[in-house]
Amino acid sequence: MTGGDRWEALPPELRLSEKIIRPSMTYLQDAWRRFRKNPTAMFGLVLVASIVLLALIGPAVSTHSYREQDLNRTNEPPGAEYIFGTDSLGRDLFVRVMTGGRISLLISFMATFISCAIGVVYGGLAGYSGGRTDNVMMRIVDIIWTIPLMLYAILLMMWLGTGLHNILIAIALVYWVNMARIVRGQVMNLKEQEFVLAALVQGASRWRILTRHLIPNSMGPILVTATMMIPGAVFTESFLSFIGLGISAPLASWGSLCSDSLGALRSYPYQLFFPAIFICAAMLGFNFVGDGLRDALDPRLRR
Repeated sequence: MTGGDRWEALPPELRLSEKIIRPSMTYLQDAWRRFRKNPTAMFGLVLVASIVLLALIGPAVSTHSYREQDLNRTNEPPGAEYIFGTDSLGRDLFVRVMTGGRISLLISFMATFISCAIGVVYGGLAGYSGGRTDNVMMRIVDIIWTIPLMLYAILLMMWLGTGLHNILIAIALVYWVNMARIVRGQVMNLKEQEFVLAALVQGASRWRILTRHLIPNSMGPILVTATMMIPGAVFTESFLSFIGLGISAPLASWGSLCSDSLGALRSYPYQLFFPAIFICAAMLGFNFVGDGLRDALDPRLRR
């Protein structure tokens, strides 16, 4: 039998079946591709970006300032000159809502960042240590978890007093427990993997294994949890300011603006509507983004 009898050329349709059609992607590129295909997540991202952009540039493009008062223009309804109307002192409500958004979002982002740092370190140490150390540390978390976290925040604000720094500290010291529970579970699942055992054999310290191997491999759940914590921080800050335990004059946040407009709710409902709608929109947007990240970063949903 000759060589021509033993080998036969493949037809063109079979050659294409062996070709790799899909381009190679990194984990983050694939996650972004799946995130973009989620219309709800993209709507939440656009909504959050719009709110942040308005809070940053809104007061700069307005012809009125944050503290400018005109007692001849008090309680004006929304119109061409005052988009959101004016308050009881004749101040432009649009500028005050946008400036209050800066403070509310700043507190939410900073409190979430500090809470995540505390929760990641605490949960990582508890999960990697195991045994009695893990048992004691998680019982502390369980004790804190049994009481509503909002009550802790209220008690801390009553003890610390009102102010920007105090409300940031109060939120950051309370909302880390959920992150600690999630990170602890992730670390306990990963610490018996082969790459951790290989690092131990090579003489890596516990802290290096935790910071260079375990926590980076848990970034997916950490990012999702952090995103879902931001709307909770927005609501907590707004609620504390609404009841008079948060931001105090001359500063203003969305919660304090809602509180200031409550007395004139029946006569001038728009004064409450605009800050309240921004609170709802921010919480809704971050929840949509968090849901999209959870689906995009889950390797089990990869197609």
